[in-house]
Amino acid sequence: MFNFYALISRMKLIERWSLMRQTRKESLMEHAAEVAILAQALGLIKNIYFGGSVNIDRAAAIALYHDTSEVISGDLPTPIKYFNERINAAYKEIEGVIAEKLLNMLPKDMSDSIKPYVIPSEEEYEYKLVKAADKLAAYIKCLEEKASGNGEFDIAAEKTLSALRALGYDEVNFFLDNFIEGFGKTLDML
Repeated sequence: MFNFYALISRMKLIERWSLMRQTRKESLMEHAAEVAILAQALGLIKNIYFGGSVNIDRAAAIALYHDTSEVISGDLPTPIKYFNERINAAYKEIEGVIAEKLLNMLPKDMSDSIKPYVIPSEEEYEYKLVKAADKLAAYIKCLEEKASGNGEFDIAAEKTLSALRALGYDEVNFFLDNFIEGFGKTLDML
């Protein structure tokens, strides 16, 4: 009996932003889907407008699995996760142990095939793009909460936008300059 997919399906039960008052809850599974869409978009932008060679399918697949360890650990809030280097390093180690545990819940052949998505190389551009898409998804969440009148996300929005611009990725800046405005609008305004 292999339980990988049964456990992964519980990502829909993990709520994000646990320390923030929210107008709408967001599950880990919907976050993964959004990051996959954004990673694919960033890859397309890179390839079409900036001469890149991003494997957009790989980026999307990495994004789908990028937070799978949180199905066991839960979503550790950013202020805690990045409080200091020791905590961050310890949390990365925990994530690695959990990822291996999850992969051991698959038949060996399947585990070997899916491992590059669950534990990608941090050096590959697709992984870096997923990290940027993850931050972009956080910024979009902030914009949506602000549009709903939730001032709880004001400072997070400013810090996240600053961090996104600081990445220096042409594709991220292109997305921010050309697509982000719509995320704060109502359906009728779109």
